[in-house]
Amino acid sequence: MLRMGRAAREAAEALRSATAEQRSDAIRAMAKHVRARSADILAANAEDVAAATSMIDRLMLNEERVEGIAKALEEIAALPDPVGKVAESWTRPNGLEISRVRTPIGVIGMIYESRPNVTADAAAICIRSGNAIILRSGSEALRSALAIHQALADGLEEAGLPSKTVQVVTTADRDAVGLMLHGLGGTIDLIIPRGGKALVERVTKEARVPVLGHLEGVCHTYVHASADPEMAAEIVRNAKMRRVSVCGSTETLLIDREAAQAMLPRIAEALDGCELRGDEAARAIVPMAPATEPDWHAEYLAPILAVKTVGGMADAIAHIARYGTGHTEAIVAEDEQAAEHFLSEVDSAIVIWNASTQYADGGEFGFGAEIGIATGKLHARGPVGPEQLTSFKYQVRGSGQTRP
Repeated sequence: MLRMGRAAREAAEALRSATAEQRSDAIRAMAKHVRARSADILAANAEDVAAATSMIDRLMLNEERVEGIAKALEEIAALPDPVGKVAESWTRPNGLEISRVRTPIGVIGMIYESRPNVTADAAAICIRSGNAIILRSGSEALRSALAIHQALADGLEEAGLPSKTVQVVTTADRDAVGLMLHGLGGTIDLIIPRGGKALVERVTKEARVPVLGHLEGVCHTYVHASADPEMAAEIVRNAKMRRVSVCGSTETLLIDREAAQAMLPRIAEALDGCELRGDEAARAIVPMAPATEPDWHAEYLAPILAVKTVGGMADAIAHIARYGTGHTEAIVAEDEQAAEHFLSEVDSAIVIWNASTQYADGGEFGFGAEIGIATGKLHARGPVGPEQLTSFKYQVRGSGQTRP
């Protein structure tokens, strides 16, 4: 593990001097080799799936999903390069010219679960932003991650960049996580956890290096009294059922009481195949299981939806503030003033008007892919793409000034 850290640091220094086009070429070459190694990747993934007992949809790859991995790499390669971008510049009265310039963070350590595509997405986003990365996949996806990594390493070598720019921890031993959290002898600059609550809690508790948190997604969709009923039903259906296992899936439906009698039956019908758990008022309109206090906190990642009737905007915002995790919330409303109030007052990383919470995704934001959804408030928030994985430095240009 310590050798991996030192190799990553050396690769990060080499990457810092690489041109934007060199890094683009590397990511495009990675996409080419993912396609070339598709059969190997699918064979490794089949072994992972055969051994898995849960989260099969997140874990499973097929030809279409492997092609999706390659296309995401190509989209990231085409993104504007953030390294060296001047975020702001100004001239002081004494003639000093000051610029704030984006610069790579250095070495990223990422610990993640279940999703093989994260291996490629995270690697490409780090290369696009000039960072080296050490990836620690969950044991359930390790064979898939190693097969994908081989394609990524082939692409890096073809482009003339160090293959150690991207490394995957080859052991499932949990002690490897502990070593990463302690920084591998000072070689890791930032840790990113992407997984369940237990993983994030461990990382937060044990990390000795900065952490960019990706917390659970207890996401809400609020149907305002002014909502168009047909739009509301379709948005809620998509927000919950498109893919129930993603962190942007709606877990709680909030609906105004004055609109519930007319709209809730239509929404429930659209949610065919989804178990509903509601408060007393919701159950009086549509038969469903009773919701208990733990349901308002739950990230089900399953076809289960908690349903709560609310007395209006203030009640909905208060519920989100109490039970939400700062991930993604949506309002369905025709009343523009109400929608703008919701967008302004709800303090989550992503707040949406008249669209599905499943748009909480770096690809949909135009980032090509994402390394996670940051739910904290420092450094980066929301989908973390290449620009969010840079820091900055100040470049100061003078003409002989000395400070009195």
